[in-house]
Amino acid sequence: MTSDTADWYLRFADGEAAGRSVIYEEWARGVAADPEVLALLDGLPEQKRQPNLVFSTARLLGAPSGIWPVFREWLLAHWDAVAEEARVRSTQTNEPGRCAALLPALALVPGPLALIEVGASAGLTLIPDRYAYRYDDDRRGEVRIGDGDLVLECATAGGVPLPSAPPDVRWRCGIDLHPLNLSDGDVHWLETLVWPEAEDRRRRIRAAVAIARRDPPRIVRGDVVDALREVVAQVPDGLTPVVVSSGTLVYVPGLRRAAFRHLVRELGCRLLALEGMRVFPDLTPERVPATPGTPFLVTLDESPVAVADAHGRWLTWL
Repeated sequence: MTSDTADWYLRFADGEAAGRSVIYEEWARGVAADPEVLALLDGLPEQKRQPNLVFSTARLLGAPSGIWPVFREWLLAHWDAVAEEARVRSTQTNEPGRCAALLPALALVPGPLALIEVGASAGLTLIPDRYAYRYDDDRRGEVRIGDGDLVLECATAGGVPLPSAPPDVRWRCGIDLHPLNLSDGDVHWLETLVWPEAEDRRRRIRAAVAIARRDPPRIVRGDVVDALREVVAQVPDGLTPVVVSSGTLVYVPGLRRAAFRHLVRELGCRLLALEGMRVFPDLTPERVPATPGTPFLVTLDESPVAVADAHGRWLTWL
């Protein structure tokens, strides 16, 4: 298993951390080349070996955000505590910036809407109608949408069909195996999941939390398949139910993911997703336009409509 774990950390270094986090890239490469650390990681369940989970858990417990030898020394000295904490933690990144990548596709769905988010974490992407948006459009220049306290910025290309107003959301509910609330402790975990250098993202999360606390979205504990039918049954008449997933389904096993897609169709819901390319290999377009970084795929009703930055910084329409 060690070689598989080493490959995982190298892929993380090359495909995710490179160009975004000097610290995490160095740590990931250090782990991949260190048999002693790899052996410790292999003692964890597979889903708990995720680089971002391990690194964030270590930082939560006080690991210094320094060079690899310093971090390695700390990690070896505190491994038992890190392993215990990682077993009960999940990578519940709740990036409100993703709403900027989802908004144009969401606006294609006739409202009024009922939003149902799977993997909702603390619900910061369940309130896209409460944010404002500033798009730097390649054809129209700057486009401003909404008037929320938090302004999400996104560069667009390819003729994105930008709406004139945020969506008309009348009802919302999230589903998560381990819902986070908006308490200081859970918010601290959300901030720790953000990579060390990304202070702008931490500020964005704090601003989104302040907005969400005024009227916290409802989030129920459950599995993306087992809880979905019950939640959809609660949607008020006259609303279009839209199931939303952003960076969640990568953590759902393949057969379970297929069952989720089938159930969404069976329930007659619209499905909007922002996921990594490998999550829906059958939906990935043959040609993907050149992008500033590793693209995520935006799909609406299981049809690809755009590629986007994982955190909503840019969006290119297909």
